[in-house]
Amino acid sequence: MSKNIRVRNVPSPTGLLHIGTVRTALYNYLFAQKNGGTLIYRSEDTDRERSKKEYEENIISGLTKLGILGTEGVHAGGEFTPYRQSERAEIYREQLEKLLESGDAYYCFCTKEELDQEREEQQKQKLPPRYSGKCRNLDAEEAKQRVANGEKAVIRLKVPENREIIFNDLVRGENKTNTKELADFVIAKNLNQSLYNFTVAVDDHLMEITHVIRGEDHIPNTPKQILVYEAFGWDLPKFAHLPLILNQDKSKLSKRKNKVSVDDYLDEGYLPEALINFLALLGWNTSDEKEIFSLEELVEAFSLERVHKGGAVFDLEKLNWLNGYYLRNLEVDELIEKITPYLEKVGLKADKAELRKYVPLVHERIKLLSEAPDLLRFMLVDELDYQAELFLHKKMKVDLEVAKMAIENSLPELEAIDHSEWNQANLEEVLIALVKKIEVKNGHVLWPLRVALTGEQFSPGVFEVAEVLGKETSLERIKKGLEKL
Repeated sequence: MSKNIRVRNVPSPTGLLHIGTVRTALYNYLFAQKNGGTLIYRSEDTDRERSKKEYEENIISGLTKLGILGTEGVHAGGEFTPYRQSERAEIYREQLEKLLESGDAYYCFCTKEELDQEREEQQKQKLPPRYSGKCRNLDAEEAKQRVANGEKAVIRLKVPENREIIFNDLVRGENKTNTKELADFVIAKNLNQSLYNFTVAVDDHLMEITHVIRGEDHIPNTPKQILVYEAFGWDLPKFAHLPLILNQDKSKLSKRKNKVSVDDYLDEGYLPEALINFLALLGWNTSDEKEIFSLEELVEAFSLERVHKGGAVFDLEKLNWLNGYYLRNLEVDELIEKITPYLEKVGLKADKAELRKYVPLVHERIKLLSEAPDLLRFMLVDELDYQAELFLHKKMKVDLEVAKMAIENSLPELEAIDHSEWNQANLEEVLIALVKKIEVKNGHVLWPLRVALTGEQFSPGVFEVAEVLGKETSLERIKKGLEKL
């Protein structure tokens, strides 16, 4: 086995790139980078009915966007090609024949009906269902001839009787399983159709994987894979099983309660760096509880010792907070570049010069790139579309009469401001003076003006908006607001 650290990311291309797959890939990436090792991307595509090329492409594309794909595998080639299990049938066949030859595996001719009957008998006797070993001691040559004659048979691994299988999980500590819980399990439907626990063990050995880092749902598979290793006399890799990602109600993360496809999050306007930061903290943390990490900082800080044993709850509010943090720390031009496709998608167009004026108004408020059209729409359209009822504000005690009074009094004051002095400071000075003059509260004047300027219930403040829109557009909108009243 290689002395260099070698880990693998091995998704099945039976669906779009899943959040759980990304978290596993990320931990493998961080571990490999931290230890100067190699991350391999292997496609476990032996489910012939559900595996699709477009899913594989989606997984590779998503992991590339996130920067954690690795440098060896389906996408890049390498010393141990092919990296698709569907292209490794000859390799599996050769290894199966070795086990049949050594007697560590055997052909089983039991039919489904026989196995069902056996299971029923065990249930009646309140015994755990397990294969009896009926075909275990058949003559190997005779069995081989029966298969050659066309008789159907699966291939089972000969499991040692009543033996403890012990491995040290790098996350969870010592794990014990007695072989009487396993029985002789099936490792292939035939010489050309190997099954998961066999193919995984063979691939991990032949690709010189040193550390198998994967979800805790694979813990029951580990003893079986260890037995495959032992049957060949191979050295074992080290195992580390990561906590599951959970919904808020502590159930396993599912698309019924959360988006689970990475594409959904990227399309909605989550930044790759925010997703990486968030997923890293789903099951791992540092001793100082630090929350903001670049990918480079994660590599430096990561260790399997600080991976949690318990499940990690997918907290959407935390993800939104992190994404907002990363968006606020973008330069204005960077943010403009990222939001432009979202604006264009809904038919909002503006040149960079305009956006450089408008975007700073919403930079502190945006949490998702997809929010940009709603946040910026009032600045990018020629006509605002809203109803007079928007002027009403129960808490501020603004009704339509108050709104009309406020706008009628504001217009002459605003018209008197020179174009060269149309800025936040002067606007605030003039309007607050007006509030005092007509003896009303700030909200009685500022709320109706904000509605007239933006046509929105939530928006930046009057002074900022009026400055950015400029005197001409601001007065035009305020007059149109008055017409609605």
